[in-house]
Amino acid sequence: MNHLLTRLLVSLILAIGSLTAVAGPKALMQTNQGDITLELDQEKAPVTVANFLRYVDEGFYDGTLFHRVIEGFMIQGGGYDTDYQRKPAHEPIANEADNGLTNTRGSIALARTSDPNSATAQFFINHSDNPNLDHTAKTMRGWGYAVFGRVIEGMDVVDRIATQPTGMHSGLQDVPREPVIIERVTRIDTEEKTN
Repeated sequence: MNHLLTRLLVSLILAIGSLTAVAGPKALMQTNQGDITLELDQEKAPVTVANFLRYVDEGFYDGTLFHRVIEGFMIQGGGYDTDYQRKPAHEPIANEADNGLTNTRGSIALARTSDPNSATAQFFINHSDNPNLDHTAKTMRGWGYAVFGRVIEGMDVVDRIATQPTGMHSGLQDVPREPVIIERVTRIDTEEKTN
């Protein structure tokens, strides 16, 4: 009996250790409304995470806007500067929406046009569960939007941004009347943070 208990305990410790090892890279998004911490799923969305981190490392998102905000749906940013000018982005990437991750509240996904493989820099954070954005089939209508991470701290900030009064600005709809600025996005070095 004691031997069985020991084996069970060792199995449990190994399982917990493997769960903590799955944690992906993290990024800190500093906005004029507060900070949002993201955990990225490099295992399930490797191309999308690499794409996002490329823009982060280049400082691309620094000084951009959350330019489209719909309460109860999502907040979208990463494509326009504070003068509402579209920033030139790198080439589009392949859509990884068939990775098993879903557009639930707090998840982050890449925005795109009607072309499933057109995503570049723009992203959105789901303000609520949006199953209609999930992958259902490899067709134009079924591709969905590639989720690549989730908010682990700062959903109160997402809520605050999502409830901003909006209107039209520079030909864009659902633009916050008071600019919501992404001041800076940086990687978080988890090893450095724990030491």
